Amino acid sequence: MRLAGWISSAQGLTGVGVAVALAIRAAVGHREETVVISGYGTAVWFAILGGGLLAAGVGLLRGRRWGRGLVVIAELLLLFVAWYVAVGSHQYLAGVALAVVCVVALVSLFRRDAIEWY
Repeated sequence: MRLAGWISSAQGLTGVGVAVALAIRAAVGHREETVVISGYGTAVWFAILGGGLLAAGVGLLRGRRWGRGLVVIAELLLLFVAWYVAVGSHQYLAGVALAVVCVVALVSLFRRDAIEWY
């Protein structure tokens, strides 16, 4: 459970970091001509998802059971992101790395001792 807590905390912190970077980028005037959603909207999206995943990871590290379900859902969704990164964007190394991290987190969440703890 602790391994999944550390992984999801790092992923959530990355999401919050991306949100901050997108907000700063939008604040200095960067605009995408092909994207309908503003940089602020994307920043809010990343802040909500990243913050939720960070909270769930910290919850797991503190021994709270409520974080487990959130982390399972997030890791399953991130597996689809890994597929898109590898196959859709042809960034094979990044996609495979993300998939491996997600699988490690999921395996640690579904180990026998983790299920007994839950």
